[in-house]
Amino acid sequence: MGAPDPFESSPDETRGEMMRATYEALRKHGYSDLTIQRIGDEFPKSKSLIYQHYDGKDDLLVAFLEFLLERFKMDVPSGDDFEDARDHLLTLVEQPLTEPDDEHVDFLGAMAALRGQAPFDEAYREQFADTDAFFREHVADIVRGGIEQGVFREVDPERTAAFISATIDGAQSQYVTTGNEAAVDDARHELTEYVRRRLVVDGEDGS
Repeated sequence: MGAPDPFESSPDETRGEMMRATYEALRKHGYSDLTIQRIGDEFPKSKSLIYQHYDGKDDLLVAFLEFLLERFKMDVPSGDDFEDARDHLLTLVEQPLTEPDDEHVDFLGAMAALRGQAPFDEAYREQFADTDAFFREHVADIVRGGIEQGVFREVDPERTAAFISATIDGAQSQYVTTGNEAAVDDARHELTEYVRRRLVVDGEDGS
């Protein structure tokens, strides 16, 4: 995707290094076996700095999740880079459903591990709920813009956004938990067809 490294692009170097250390430890050991000691093993500075900033593993992981989701919001493509809403939405659909490389699979796995804690921890749940709402509203805004441009048919932007968001999340979750590569390929193909046939005014399918 060409996005900047989320850890190196952090304005706070120490915070960025802590977040990278947390990511590396989570990637290597998983959530259940993650400890401050293992995070400290990945941190290039004194482990005591971690305790100066965070009360423990859970506090650090919530901060880590917030950090990654902040970067996710920053990396979502804006409309300024596209000719119209159709191109914008197609990119937004195709980008997260491109077959990921090994590093991105590790990232998705780390996020899936944290999302799995959301039903039991309000802090995790609030972070994911906020980001999911952000993405849905971003998609809905694109659809609204496309309707105003005359590019998209008169559809319900919120329902359309909910459908697209849920399909992307489901495909990514299936891929990372089962290794089923067809999950992202099929979802990308069908969502692309959905945009072209169901949403675009001059699409091949009827309303």
